[in-house]
This record gives sequence, structure tokens and C-alpha cells, in this order.
Amino acid sequence: MGRMQTEGHDTAGPRLVEGPASARARPDGARPGARYDGARPGARYDATRTARPPWDEDASAVDRDVAGAVGRVLDHVLADRVNRAHDLDPLFGDDVAGRVARFTRAGGKRTRSRFLWWTLRACGGEGAAPVAAALRIGAALELLQTCALVHDDVMDGSVLRRARPTVHVDVAAQYADAAPAGRAERLGGGTAVLTGDLALAWADDLLAEVPLEGGTSRTVRRLWSDMRTEMVAGQYLDLHGQATGSRSLPRALRTARLKSALYSVERPIALGAALAGADDGTTAALCAAGRCVGTAFQLRDDLSDVFGDPRCTGKPAGGDVREGKPTCLVALAHGRAAAAGDRRALDVLERSLGHGALTEEGLEEVREVLAGTGARTAVEAMIDRLVAQGLRHVDGALLDPHGGERLRLLLASAAGEGPVRDAHPRGTRPEPARAAGGREAGR
Repeated sequence: MGRMQTEGHDTAGPRLVEGPASARARPDGARPGARYDGARPGARYDATRTARPPWDEDASAVDRDVAGAVGRVLDHVLADRVNRAHDLDPLFGDDVAGRVARFTRAGGKRTRSRFLWWTLRACGGEGAAPVAAALRIGAALELLQTCALVHDDVMDGSVLRRARPTVHVDVAAQYADAAPAGRAERLGGGTAVLTGDLALAWADDLLAEVPLEGGTSRTVRRLWSDMRTEMVAGQYLDLHGQATGSRSLPRALRTARLKSALYSVERPIALGAALAGADDGTTAALCAAGRCVGTAFQLRDDLSDVFGDPRCTGKPAGGDVREGKPTCLVALAHGRAAAAGDRRALDVLERSLGHGALTEEGLEEVREVLAGTGARTAVEAMIDRLVAQGLRHVDGALLDPHGGERLRLLLASAAGEGPVRDAHPRGTRPEPARAAGGREAGR
């Protein structure tokens, strides 16, 4: 699946400024520090003792910290789900449900839910009902993201995610001394699949619990259904391209759109527009913007995977190369080398792509080919064009000035290398920005 970068060296360009994440108190109002902690196996509290649901917030308060507001909803939902899972079986509650909670809560900047939120605000949404729906559906998007990432790591055989062991690796290490040789790894892979499945089930449950009126309900549920299918389609095309060694640029672009542009940007935007009751013209313009920027963000991720600093991406460099992923970057390099009759470049690509044991020296050869053929520069230019095109779509829509400005900034920042942060409303004095969390240091 596509990956939204959240860390990296600073770059010039428009930025959204975000204050420190608000303290995530227990839903029952207990003091900070006494709250449920999904990182601690067996930790529990009574999620039913809630004086006020965490999605019952004023729109202007959410504006100041979208990620924090969505995080509070996640805290409430995950505490309830983990407690119920623990009641079924403590081992399942710790090993599977607890991992869903820990992975999701460590998610970082909540980009998809922020696209939903700022679209809602750009389209004039501000009442109690759309605000509550947006926060709960935003939390569902974060659970869907957990499913995508955990399954992605299993299929790719990744060992690190957000600078920590991936779920299947973590489980295998936990049971390395208790299970016979080979069975710990099998348990790890199976547990990761179930962890992703449970995250998807909880995401669907959360969406189903959101009260929506007839027309809005039909639109939102259709968008959600389409988005889940598109995610699977994009991942399959990615796997198929790896297996067949596809170097088709049109196919690579289609894969990028399905596995990233739609579910990372365009569909969250469409969900926000639906909740706000936006007209067809506004919705079409904003979705077109999301499609352009979402594709640009996947292209940026392709570049970051090869050329990025592992200390910022949270995973080893060159994973896409070693897995033989059919990226636009590789397709362009291959096509340009073939057109120029550059046998050396073609040989480097042929022996390196899909070679899991590729050394750092070998990866450096690939980097030289990607730069020398002009593929890297061409992808950078594509990113710039797509972002500019996306912003023109936004400029053509009639939007609320407050929300529209912030949506535009979020779109402008999404395909950049630096962190994307929320904006503060005009007239407020921002606190010092917090460092970007590891959430999509890869996705």
C-alpha cells in the first residue's frame, strides 16, 4: 500500500502548523497517567463510565488539533474493544487485540482523517452531527490504515515499521523460545494477518455505528465499500507486478492510483464532502484535487524508499528495489535505458530488482541508474505538476475561506518530504510544533 511520509529533512514550501497533541485523558475523566495504555498488555479500564463521548467536540476546538481529537476517539473505541476482546480470552486480548490498539495509537499525524476533516470544514460543515460523524469516521480510517500496513508488511516480508519491529516479526520474537524452530515465524505471520483482519472489522463496526441520514448514509457507505475494494485491487496489482517483473509505466501509474491516491487522499476527501452535504461540482473538483495529490504522494514515497534516510523513514532503504516493486520510478528508468540502448543500466536493473539480498553497494548502483537515466528528475517533475494541477482544482471550487485555506495547505504539503502539520486558525498563537510522530514513516 502507498505510504505517506511524515518525517524527513526540512524543505521549503507551504506548511501546516500544528500545536502539541493534547493530553489523552481516559474517557471516564480520570487524571492523565491513570488512563488506559494500549502499550501495556492486560491494561484495562471501564470504557462505559463516560461523562461525554469524545466525538462531542466543537468544530473550532477540533480545528486546533485534528490529530488529537481523532486520537481521543480512538482511545475510547480501542479501550472498549480491547476490554471486550480480553473478556473473550486474555491471550487473544493481549496478542491480537492489544496489538491493534498499540499499532493504531502509535499512528502519528492522522493524515487521512485530516483530509476528511478539512474537506468537511472547507465545505461548510460545522454542526454537532457532522462533526461527530467526521471524528468517528476519521478514527475508522485510522483502523483501516492499520489493517493495510500490517498486511502489507506480511506480504512484503518487512522487518521494520516506524523504526520498530513489524507485527509478524514482533510476535515471532515473543515466542521464539516457546515454539519449535519455524513455528514461531509461522505464528508471527498468522497473527499479523489476524491483527489486520481485526482492525478492518473494528473499522467497519465503527463506521456502521455512525448515525447518518438517508442520502448521506448511502453515499458514505458506498464510498467506504469502494475504498476497501480499491485498496485490495491496488495491492494485488502491486504483487502481480512484482511477480511478473512488469515495467509498464501506465500499469505503474494505475497501481499508484489504486493503492495510494484513492484511499489515502481522494476517498477521505469524498467522505468529508459527503458529510458536509457538498454539491456535485464542489465534490468533483475536490476529488480531482485529491486524485492528483494522492498520486504525487505515492510518487514521493517511491523516491523516499530508494533515496530517503532510514532514520527518517523508519525502515531500511531500498525495500521496493529488493522486492521488485513495479514503481513509476523503475518503469521510467527502464524505459529510458532501453530507448537509449544503455546496456549497463539495463543490466543493473535486471540483476538488482527483486534481489532480496541486494547489498548497499548494489543499491547504490541502482540509485546511480535512477538518477543517470533522468528517472529521478522526471518523477520529481511529475510530482510538481500533479500538485500544481490539484491545487488548481481546489482554486476552482467555492469553499469556506477558513477550511478551504487549510485544505489547500494540507494538499500542498502532502507530497513534500517534510512533516505535514495542522494549521492554527487565524488570530491564535501556536504553541511550538511537536515533532512528527512515526506514523507513516512509511505510510
